[in-house]
Amino acid sequence: MTQTRATAEPVWFQEYPPQVNRVIDPDAYASVVDLLEQTFRDHRMNVAFECMGIPLTYDDLDRLTQDFASYLQNVLGFQKGDRIALMMPNLLQYPVALFGVLRAGMTVVNINPLYTPRELQYQLKDSGARAIVILENFCATLQQVLPETPLDCIITTQIGDLAPFPKSLLINSTVKYLRKLVPKWDIPGCVPLRAALARGKAQPYMRLELGHTDIAFLQYTGGTTGPSKGATLTHGNIVANLEQMSAWMQPFLKENEHHLIITALPLYHIFALILNGLLFIKLGARNMLITNPRDLPALVAEMKKHRFTAFSGVNTLFNGLMNTPGFEDLDFSHLQLVGGGGTAVQQAVAQRWQAITGKPLTEGYGLTECSPAVSFTPLDKPEWNGSIGVPLPSTLVSLRDDDNQEVAPGTAGELCVKGPQVMQGYWQKPEENDAVFTADGWLKTGDIATMDERGYLRIVDRKKDMILVSGFNVYPNEIEAIVALLPGVLECACVGVPDNKTGEAVKVFAVKKDPALTAAAVITHCRKNLTAYKVPKHVEFITELPKTNVGKILRKELRGK
Repeated sequence: MTQTRATAEPVWFQEYPPQVNRVIDPDAYASVVDLLEQTFRDHRMNVAFECMGIPLTYDDLDRLTQDFASYLQNVLGFQKGDRIALMMPNLLQYPVALFGVLRAGMTVVNINPLYTPRELQYQLKDSGARAIVILENFCATLQQVLPETPLDCIITTQIGDLAPFPKSLLINSTVKYLRKLVPKWDIPGCVPLRAALARGKAQPYMRLELGHTDIAFLQYTGGTTGPSKGATLTHGNIVANLEQMSAWMQPFLKENEHHLIITALPLYHIFALILNGLLFIKLGARNMLITNPRDLPALVAEMKKHRFTAFSGVNTLFNGLMNTPGFEDLDFSHLQLVGGGGTAVQQAVAQRWQAITGKPLTEGYGLTECSPAVSFTPLDKPEWNGSIGVPLPSTLVSLRDDDNQEVAPGTAGELCVKGPQVMQGYWQKPEENDAVFTADGWLKTGDIATMDERGYLRIVDRKKDMILVSGFNVYPNEIEAIVALLPGVLECACVGVPDNKTGEAVKVFAVKKDPALTAAAVITHCRKNLTAYKVPKHVEFITELPKTNVGKILRKELRGK
C-alpha cells in the first residue's frame, strides 16, 4: 500500500475533504434490514419511490415489504438464506420485492430482464433460486426454460399493478392489448404479486435476526473463462459500502431537504442498486423510477416535472441526454450531486455536461465484487480530471505485478483492493476464488492502474479481456462460445473496440468453414442467444487467427486490426 513516509498513512488521505472521516464504522447497522427499518421510522410520511406518477411512501413500503416477507415465510414456507430471483425493470414492485426478500432473511438474485432463455436458465440453476418475481412481459422467456430450473414458485406482476384502480387497469390494458408488449405465455400455477401481498398480510411477519455474515445478494457478473459468477455480497458488505458512500457524499448534500434522485439506470445493476436504491433510501430521499430510460425524450419530459437534487448515470446516458431536445432547458438549480460510474466518463462528455447544467459530473470506480464502490472523486474538487478519484474511507488499494509484488510509485500495476465492502467470494466457485484473491487476501480487480503522488488512481488498461458496453460487462469467452456454435464457423475470437456511443462495442473475428457464411447470419444467431448489449456490432472474416506457439489466441493483436 502506498504510504507517506512521514506519517505511514495512505497518501490519498491528504485529498480527503475536511468533512470526511478516514474510516467508517462497519458495525453501524447489524444488517441492511436494520438500516431499512430505521429509515422507515424516520421518514414514514415521505415519498420513497415514485413511478409513472404513482407515489409510494416509506410507510407504504414498510407495510408492503412486511406483507411480501410474510408470504415468503408463512405461505411458501421458505427458510432464511433461500434465494429469490427478481426479473423486473424499474417499477414500484421492484423495491417492494427487493426489501421484502431481505426482510424475510432471504437472498436476492437480480436478473437482467433482457436475458435470453439460455442466460436466464443458467442464472436460476446456478443460484438455486426457489422463486422468481417476474414482470409478465418476460414470462415467455421463462416458460422456455422452466423445466430446467429449480423454481418452486413463480410470482408474476404487470406494470401497473401498484397503481390505484382504475389507473392500474388502464396501464395494464394499454401495455398488453394496445402496445402488445406482453408476448403470449402460459405457465400454470403462477401467483399474481397482488395476491401474494394479500395472503402475506393475513399472517404475521416474523422478523429474523440477521448479521454481517448473512448473504444479502448473489449479484451476478460475467466470467472471464466461462459463464457468469454470483458475487456473494453479505449484509456486512452492503452496510459497509453504504456507510462509505454516505460518509463521502452526505456532507455535500443540503441538510433538512427531501432529496429527489432520478433513477434511470436499472436497479438490477449493482451501481444503481446501491447508490440509488439503498444509499438515497438511507438518506430518506425520494426516488423517481424511470422504467424505460431508452426513451430519452420521455425521460427529459419527466425530469422537467421535478426539482431533482441528484442524478446518476453512465457515459452513454449523459451523452444521450445532452443530445436530446429540451434537456438544455431543464431547471438544474437544485442539482447537488451527479455521479458517473459503470464505465469511464469521457472528458468531452463531462465538460459539456458542466457547460450545460452548471454542475460538475463526478466520477467513481467500483465493481460488483466490491459492493460496488472502491474510489470516488473528492466532492470539494469534483471537476473531471481523468482519474477515478481516491480510495473511499476504510478502503486500501495496492498496485501489484504478476508476481504479487507492489510496483514502484508511478508504475502501472494491477489494482488490488481490501476493505469491508469486498465480497466473500463467488457462489460455489472455489477455483475462481483462488484465482481472484491473493494469498494475503487482496481482491484482484483485473484493472491496470497508476497512482500519482496525491493518491489519485487512473485506469490505464484491463488485464482481463472484459469489454465494457455502456457500463455492462461483456466477456469474450461467452460470445466466442455462442458464435462457435454456428456450423459455418471454423474458429473465432472476440474483442472490444472503441465506440462513440457505448464506450466499447463487441467485435468478432471469424474464420469461415462455410464460404457462404455472412456477417448478418452471425449477428442474427447471436441475437437469439445473447442480451442485446452482448451482440457483436462488428463481424470481420479473416483467414487465420493470430496465436501463440501453444495455440492461445492473441486477442491483443486483433484489437489493433
